[in-house]
Amino acid sequence: MSITHLSEQEIIRREKLQELNKLGIDAYPAALYPVTHNAVTIKKLWAEDPAQLNNAATNQPDVCIAGRVMSVRDMGKANFAVLQDASGKIQIYIKQDDICPGEDKTLFQSVWKKLVDIGDIIGVKGYVFTTKTGETSVHVKEFSILTKSLRPLPIVKEKDGEAFDEVTDPEFRYRQRYADLIVNPGVKDTFIKRSKMINAIREFLNERGALEVDTPVLQSIPGGAAARPFITHHNALDVPMYMRIANELYLKRLIVGGFDWVYEFSRNFRNEGMDRTHNPEFTVLEFYVAYKDYEWMMSTTEQMLERAAIATNGSSKVIVGNKEIDFKAPYKRITMYDAIKEHTGYDISAMDEAGIRNVCRELHIHADEKWGKGKLIDEIFGSKCEGHYIQPTFITDYPVEMSPLTKKHRSKPGLVERFELMCNGKEIANAYSELNDPLEQRERFEEQAKLMERGDDEAMFIDYDFLRALEYGMPPTSGIGFGIDRIAMLLTNQHSIQDVLFFPMMRPEVKE
Repeated sequence: MSITHLSEQEIIRREKLQELNKLGIDAYPAALYPVTHNAVTIKKLWAEDPAQLNNAATNQPDVCIAGRVMSVRDMGKANFAVLQDASGKIQIYIKQDDICPGEDKTLFQSVWKKLVDIGDIIGVKGYVFTTKTGETSVHVKEFSILTKSLRPLPIVKEKDGEAFDEVTDPEFRYRQRYADLIVNPGVKDTFIKRSKMINAIREFLNERGALEVDTPVLQSIPGGAAARPFITHHNALDVPMYMRIANELYLKRLIVGGFDWVYEFSRNFRNEGMDRTHNPEFTVLEFYVAYKDYEWMMSTTEQMLERAAIATNGSSKVIVGNKEIDFKAPYKRITMYDAIKEHTGYDISAMDEAGIRNVCRELHIHADEKWGKGKLIDEIFGSKCEGHYIQPTFITDYPVEMSPLTKKHRSKPGLVERFELMCNGKEIANAYSELNDPLEQRERFEEQAKLMERGDDEAMFIDYDFLRALEYGMPPTSGIGFGIDRIAMLLTNQHSIQDVLFFPMMRPEVKE
């Protein structure tokens, strides 16, 4: 950045950096800093038994902490400040005569009061005490500058320990997540909860004997879902490559190879729109289990999500906006055709494509001429039904046209053994009794190829290697995919997928 494009505050901070250099103070020291405690630990230990930390009688430092200066109250020859580390915040007390016991008061008057800014990272050594107002604090005996901040933080005001006037501009928060994490209390908690959720799911699967695996992100054929892929090019092979839209077909290859239960937390990429529940790059959990069906999968899903909710929030019940959602098993079940009939009044179960297209017109639902029967049914359900399912609900028994990778229903002609889990009006999981008949799978792929010829850019490619794998024989298998980001939104009470992604997709910044 050119010096002419710096703000006044940025120029001043660079001048302070030069002053520190003149005083022989390295504002970016490489040496190890001997941190002994964090803010939360100090408060906890002090509350339990002050003797664990109190060495004030000998006037020797008991604790060494490091963190970012978040506020300063200047009281002349003594200052209170707030230090923030990875665990939280703690008050520190700096007195001129303590850190400058001799005649030279430069460290306090020139360095601390004039050259240290909010946002700077410092280390302090001292002893713990309680102020007259009852606040646990660190009385500083030594301090060191560990990192000089050259860009001022947005100001977040606090009163009685509560933040207000928080920074809410999404453009700033999502683009500069590093600053958002510093100044907005609660943002870090969202991502800690997300991590707890994922760990609970992983433990649930591992305890039951599932094997975590990795599959390719770069693929020669994008398979396993109906979605528009990102296309790139492999220079050495001189062939087009696709970013993964799903890992389903690779995981099923592993079932063919002899594994009974495999799972993967995968980063998937779809070259489609962005909104509060869609990001082009997102996380999916998929797992496949041999000798199971979709009925077993519904039961397993209920148990897993109940456990994840409890691990994240301490209860199966979570607050989402002004609603309480309970993840305690069992969940309601309703077929797709029954759901459409319930919410539209139309029984489309025996209709052909023309009849369903006419229903779309009567319901004022857009029906593109390129779309087949399955896509039309999906539009009706998404437009008229999906939003009604707030509590976790399994939508079951989909039309075969909607599910090219799913086994036909064992007792209902024209349907497949598939369910989607709806919650808070959105799909959070999709599962099948997997199609393992290679001849029927080939026919389904060929039907998708016809849709592609009609212009449907979300239709599936024919994956000939996957067909070859199926010809070796895949046992009866049940599989499922979970939208991890959407589940995280529910369990952390966030209304946008961007709030559960550290670095959501953003339009490139315009540089002046």
